[in-house]
Amino acid sequence: MKKEDVLKQYTTPTGAPAFVPGPHRFTSREYLNITYRTDREALVKQVPEPLEVDEPLVRFEVMNMPDTTGYGSYVECGQAAVVRHKEEVGEYIIGMYLDNLPAIAAGRELSAFPKKLGSAKLFVDSDTLVGTLDYGTLSVARATMGYKHKPMDLEKARQEICVPTFMLKILPSYEKRPRICELVRTEITNISVKGAWRGPARLQLFEHVLAPLADLPVREIISATHILTDLTLSPAVVIYDYLTDSAPSTSSRK
Repeated sequence: MKKEDVLKQYTTPTGAPAFVPGPHRFTSREYLNITYRTDREALVKQVPEPLEVDEPLVRFEVMNMPDTTGYGSYVECGQAAVVRHKEEVGEYIIGMYLDNLPAIAAGRELSAFPKKLGSAKLFVDSDTLVGTLDYGTLSVARATMGYKHKPMDLEKARQEICVPTFMLKILPSYEKRPRICELVRTEITNISVKGAWRGPARLQLFEHVLAPLADLPVREIISATHILTDLTLSPAVVIYDYLTDSAPSTSSRK
């Protein structure tokens, strides 16, 4: 393979790449979102500067993605902290778990989603919407919500899904020091909300050393939503470089 051909590649293995280039369109992407209050001290330990925590709120989410271009069908689960960056309120993604290799690889390589192998499910059990997460053979989380109890305003649902999202991008060098260490921001803009509902909910988190969702214990359920969408993810941009201890200039972010 000639050098110019190497430069045309976008990931490895070159003969059968781990994922295909985007954009990736998510059709009928379904969310179960439970926002809860946790212990402030525990949350602050997990949120990196320059992000700040005003209230110790966490969003537990389970996303069913039955039709995704390039990725196929899978279910994903994660935790996101409600944070503030300067005057902007958003969410910092703490961890995401799924069992789809292309989505894991692309999420980590193309963006900064902290994706890890796990088994999530979202399904209806009689009159209850149920979201679960297993790590290996062990249960890590179980969420239940009353199925479509109250309609939700579609614009408020759109705002909930399109909240600014912050993530850490860390790539080590061969000397085991960070080669890339950045705080990045993304925000969903290309979205169609097809349905949205509110309802009562409960959330159980079970302790696991390698899937430590329970390190942010549930103290109070604030809200629960069930949202159905079509959307496309937006590229991430760097807002802070920890290696230079600075934010990129406006021109470098264009």
